[in-house]
Amino acid sequence: MNDLTHMMGKEVVADTRSPYVYLGTLEGCSDSFITLRDVDVHDVSDSRSTKEIYIMNARRLGIQRNRARVMIKLTEVVSFSLLSDVLVFD
Repeated sequence: MNDLTHMMGKEVVADTRSPYVYLGTLEGCSDSFITLRDVDVHDVSDSRSTKEIYIMNARRLGIQRNRARVMIKLTEVVSFSLLSDVLVFD
């Protein structure tokens, strides 16, 4: 996971196999986990929004933090990107 070093300290999006999406600042990574701080853990099954719309809104409005720190198993992550790379459609 050393290829994520350029994302350290930046706001990122971790989309998972589950209905959960994680938005926060990348703090660390290992062979098994990524660690985010100042995190919005969002379960889209509790929402009327899709993951993509939720992420686009976070890009527009900012991350709504609800956790100080989260560790995410890499086996659950299906995509990982900088929040600034999220395209917003009007």
